[in-house]
Parts: sequence; structure tokens; C-alpha cells
Amino acid sequence: MRTVRAVEARYRQRFRFVPIAGIGGRSQLAGKDTVLLRTASIADAGAITRLINVAFQVERFFVDGDRIRLEEVHARFETGSFIIAEDDGGLAGCIYVELHDDRAYLGLLSVAPERQRSGLGTLLTTAAEDFCRANGCRVVDLLIVNLRKELPGFYGRLGYVETGTAPFPVEVQTKQPCHFVRMSKVLDGNTARTG
Repeated sequence: MRTVRAVEARYRQRFRFVPIAGIGGRSQLAGKDTVLLRTASIADAGAITRLINVAFQVERFFVDGDRIRLEEVHARFETGSFIIAEDDGGLAGCIYVELHDDRAYLGLLSVAPERQRSGLGTLLTTAAEDFCRANGCRVVDLLIVNLRKELPGFYGRLGYVETGTAPFPVEVQTKQPCHFVRMSKVLDGNTARTG
């Protein structure tokens, strides 16, 4: 089984300067066309918290308040890992990965608003899947909120299928009824290919 450091080293090599959007390898955002992927450390917790809360502002139509608190991010470091993407402007994206025997859970995929629709979310998801494969996982699970109509298509294009539903946490007050949609993907034995 590969360690976090081995997977991080592979991604440092493979993605150190990776164009993430646009024909010809140029991003539409001048000066932000390359990213570095790495596993986060606890020192990144504050920046991760801010990024997640900014990225999840799109959910304000059904829930008020921040998506996550710093204490919750700290707690996630005890149960899993964050893979983060950095560019010249700093933290551009993150995804949370939690390993459970031969299954893994992905969550909190967050991309800075100015970087959304650049391919960074797909890159982070692919890196997380490779991390899961390297740690012996065969299936990846995630939860999305049914009111986020754009998410089934995004994850469907990445090979995820709907597998059921789950209740939304009762302690979270919402402006309209909602629930989680479970999605899963069976991982093949191949890691992602890069250009």
C-alpha cells in the first residue's frame, strides 16, 4: 500500500506545471494556468476553511451560514486527508478523502470561484481517485445535495452513478426541503493519464 507521501511525490512530478484549461494549454485566467497538487498539512487548515466557505456560497439559496468551521476542518485531518491545488495566487482548490478498507469517501470538493469551470475540479477528483486506488480502494462514494442540479451531471461525466439517498442532517436548518443523493464509482486499476 502506498503512503500519502508516495502519492504526493507522484503528483508533484506529474502535475507540477499542468495546464488545466483552454486549447493550447493556456487558462483563460492569465498567470493562473498551472497548478501544484499536494496533500495538505494542518497548517493549511485556515486557508482550506476559507476556500470551502467561499466555494459553497452557491448553497445559500437553501442553507444559511458557512459550510464548515475551522474546528471541523481540524477534525477531518484526524479521519482523512485533503488534497489541495495551489497556483501563483495561492490555494485554488481542495478535496477531502477518507479511506475505509476497500472503499473511500470524497467530499468538500471546492474550487475558488474565479477558477471554477477551468477543469480544476476534475483534476482534483482524478487525483483523489488515484490516491484511493494507491491505498487499495476499489469503490469511491460521495454525497451531493439534491437541490444542486448541476452536480449529478458533473460527477456522471466522471463515471459516478446514483446509488441511493440519505437524509440531510436534522441539525442543519434549511430554507427548503432537501436530502442527499449517494453516488459511487467503481475504480479500475489504472491511474489517470496526463497530457
